[in-house]
Amino acid sequence: MTYSSDRFVKEKYDGDGVLVEYSVVHDDDFNFGYDVVDEIARKDPGKKALIWRSESGEEHVFTFADIERESNRAANYLKSLGIAKGDKVMLVLKQRYEFWIVIVALHKMGAVPIPATHMLKKHDVEYRVNAASVKAVVCTSQTSIVDAVDEAEDIPTLKTKIVVGEPRDGWRHYDSEVTGFPTEWSRVPTKATDTMIIYFTSGTSGNPKMALHDFRYPLGHIMTAKHWHRVDPDGIHFTVSDTGWAKSVWGKLYGQWIMEAAVFVYEYERFVPSDILSLIEEYKITTFCCPPTMFRLYLNAGLDGHDLSSLRNCCIAGEALNPDTFKIWKEKTGLMLMEGFGQTETPVVIGNIKGTVPKPGSMGKPLPQYRVWLMGEDGNECSPGEHGEIVIDIHGSPPGIMRGYYRDSETTAKVHKGGLHHTGDVAWMDEDGYFWFVGRNDDIIKSSGYRISPFEIESVLVCHPAVLECAVTGVPDPVRGQLVKATVVLKDGNAPCDALAKEMQNYVKAHTAPYKYPRVVEFVDALPKSTSGKIKRVDIRVKDAGA
Repeated sequence: MTYSSDRFVKEKYDGDGVLVEYSVVHDDDFNFGYDVVDEIARKDPGKKALIWRSESGEEHVFTFADIERESNRAANYLKSLGIAKGDKVMLVLKQRYEFWIVIVALHKMGAVPIPATHMLKKHDVEYRVNAASVKAVVCTSQTSIVDAVDEAEDIPTLKTKIVVGEPRDGWRHYDSEVTGFPTEWSRVPTKATDTMIIYFTSGTSGNPKMALHDFRYPLGHIMTAKHWHRVDPDGIHFTVSDTGWAKSVWGKLYGQWIMEAAVFVYEYERFVPSDILSLIEEYKITTFCCPPTMFRLYLNAGLDGHDLSSLRNCCIAGEALNPDTFKIWKEKTGLMLMEGFGQTETPVVIGNIKGTVPKPGSMGKPLPQYRVWLMGEDGNECSPGEHGEIVIDIHGSPPGIMRGYYRDSETTAKVHKGGLHHTGDVAWMDEDGYFWFVGRNDDIIKSSGYRISPFEIESVLVCHPAVLECAVTGVPDPVRGQLVKATVVLKDGNAPCDALAKEMQNYVKAHTAPYKYPRVVEFVDALPKSTSGKIKRVDIRVKDAGA
C-alpha cells in the first residue's frame, strides 16, 4: 500500500537496508492542510488521526475526515473575525485537541500560527505580540495566560482574543461560536515558499528570536517520523510535549500525519510517570518519544506492573542521554533509546534511525536528508575526536530548515553564513562517524583554561546512587573564570549535607578527569524545566549570576 509520504520523498537503500540517499519532492503550491490532511480524508476518511485523553479520563477520537471538516469550520469562523492570509495568530492551547484543528485551519487560510507556551507572563505577551505584529490570540481558559493577555499593555496590533474552554469576559468563545459555521472551504492559493509558521526560540541570551518556516517545513519532518520515530501507519505515536514548543509538531503533527499514523495526546497538569506508562499500556502505543530525563523518571518510578509490549520504538531528544538510562531501559523493555538531534530551526538532522545501531550516549550519525558536519574554530572540518560546531549545508534552501529569523536580518546573517546553518551546538565525532554531544556554545564551561562539557560531568554524577537528577553549569569565579557547579536533586531517603557533597565530588574525580569535578554542589528539591521536561540550565545560570 502507498502512503502520503511516498508522494514526497525519493529514497535509496544499501544492501543491508540502510538508508543512504534521501530527497524531498513537492509541488510549488504544497500546503499541508490541503495536500496531506484533506487528501487522506478523501482517500481514507475513517482513518484515525488524533486520539485525545484528559487527566480526568475524557476522550475524543478524530479521523482525518473529522479534522478536514472541523478545520474547514474553524477557517470559516476565523475568517468571519477578520483573520486573513498572512495574519499572525498566537496559539496558546497546551495539549487541547483544538490546537490540531485550528493550526490546520490557519495553514489552509495562509495565516501564520505562532505556537507559544502557557507560562508566558504579561511582559512576555507584550514582547511577542509587538515583535510579530500578532493580530489574534487563541488561548485555553485553563491557564493564567488569559490573565496575562488581559493585563498586557500597548499591543495595538492585537485585535481579536479567542478563548477555548470556559467563556471569559472580553473574549470570543470558540466552543459556542464555531459550531454554526459551514464545513466547506475553498482552497486559498499559497506557495510552498510562503511563510507558514513562526516559533519563538527559548531566548537563552537576550529576547527570544522568531524562527520562520515556510510551507515546506512539514516535508522536512517525514524523516523525523518515518526513519527516526519509525511510526507505524496503522499504529499510534505518542510524543510527550506541550503544543507551545516546536517538539510538538516534530512529534505529533506533520511527519506523523504525512505517514498516516494516529497521534496520541494526553492533557495533564502534573507529570506523573506511572500515568504515562499506564496510557502506553491502555492505548497500545506503538512508538514513543520524550526527553531523556523523563525516561529516567519512568525507571525511578518502576516499570513493574505496566505492560509495555506494544512499543516498537522509543526515541529521545531535547538533551543528551546518559548511558545508564539507555542500558537500564533496554534491560527492562528490550528496546534501545534512539537519540536524535535538531532545533526549533530544523527537523531532526542527526540521529539513530532504522538500520543503525546506537551507541549509548551518542546522538547518532548525520542523516542523509542534509549534509551535516563539524566546523572547528579555524573554519575547517574537524577530524575525529576534535570538538566543533554542528553546521548544516543550506545551499539550495533544503526543506525543513528555517528561512531565517523574522524581522532580524542581523542575527540571520550570523546563523546563516557561507551557505551553512550554524547551530551553536558543539560535538565531536568518533572514528565510526557517530556524533557525541558536548554542549551549547553558551553552556561550555571555561575554567582555568579548560573547556569543560556539562554533559560529561552529568553523565558521571547521575550514576551516583543518591542522585535522581542533576544539571551542571558554570558559575563566575575571579581566579578560574568559572567554577563547575552541580545542582542536584536527591533520591528519596537521602538528605543534603556537606559529607554527601564531598562524596559526590570525589565520585566525579574517580570517574573522569579530576579537573572537571564540581567545586560547587547545591542540593535542590527540583530542577527548572520546560513543559516538555527539558532541564533549563539557563535559569540556573541566571539565578547564580544574580546571587
